[in-house]
Amino acid sequence: MPQMKITNKKIGFIGTGQMATALASGFINKDLIDASNIFGYDVYDVSAQRFNNVVGGKLLSTAHAVLEGCDVIFLGVKPYQMAQLLDDLSQSGANGARNPNIGQGKIFVSIAAGVQLATYMKYLGNRTALVRVMPNTPCLVGEAATGYCLSPAVSKEDAELVRTLLQAVGLAIEFPESQMDAIAGLSGSGPAYVFLMIEAMADGGVKMGLPRDVSLRLTAQTFKGAAEMILKTGEHPAVLKDRVTSPAGTTITGLTTLENASIRAALINTVEAATRRSIELGR
Repeated sequence: MPQMKITNKKIGFIGTGQMATALASGFINKDLIDASNIFGYDVYDVSAQRFNNVVGGKLLSTAHAVLEGCDVIFLGVKPYQMAQLLDDLSQSGANGARNPNIGQGKIFVSIAAGVQLATYMKYLGNRTALVRVMPNTPCLVGEAATGYCLSPAVSKEDAELVRTLLQAVGLAIEFPESQMDAIAGLSGSGPAYVFLMIEAMADGGVKMGLPRDVSLRLTAQTFKGAAEMILKTGEHPAVLKDRVTSPAGTTITGLTTLENASIRAALINTVEAATRRSIELGR
């Protein structure tokens, strides 16, 4: 069922890096939001200009301008920059006094790895609608795998709006916050792991005599097809693997090589290491 277009909300991005650009582009590519309703700000002019070139929309001159002019504000700065940004946003006026109503009527959506909801509430208050999101870059092509969690102040209407935005660019599942770092280590960083594996398998095809462009296309399609089989059949990957593993055949020979290289343990350890790094980033 196609998504209903959102015409009455302005979406702002504070921090316009790769993920912000991918999300905004995904919203537009899915015809969920017009580019005219997307706004961005970044302290780095190169990043802001790249966002503008790809997404369109309008660049604003300050983070406060995004806050004041938008209904949904995506916070896309680096984790170590988040506390300073939140401190700046929570203040108003020349004397730097805190504004207790700064988040009234707004939805803040953070895409910063590791930063907990408690950090946002410290600066923006307990009554502000806050969403912590861990998307990944395939949202650019409408195939994201996104985990998110909600603060207690998020209303049903706000939750539905955020869900609509995230589901427009792929799979989106709500989790308790305690699982968000694991999501960062798995699906948040996961595309990079898959890109590495695709590159390596394509190199193997080249080594065995295939043209590089053909080898890369075959490898990418193989990953895509295998993933679709799991998603559409709901069967365990081990079952699907066994069905194509003939006695003394090519597949079992290849699988034995992978097992001898401890690829299973390597991938498990990779997700664990990335999860631990997400936890560290939030401290």
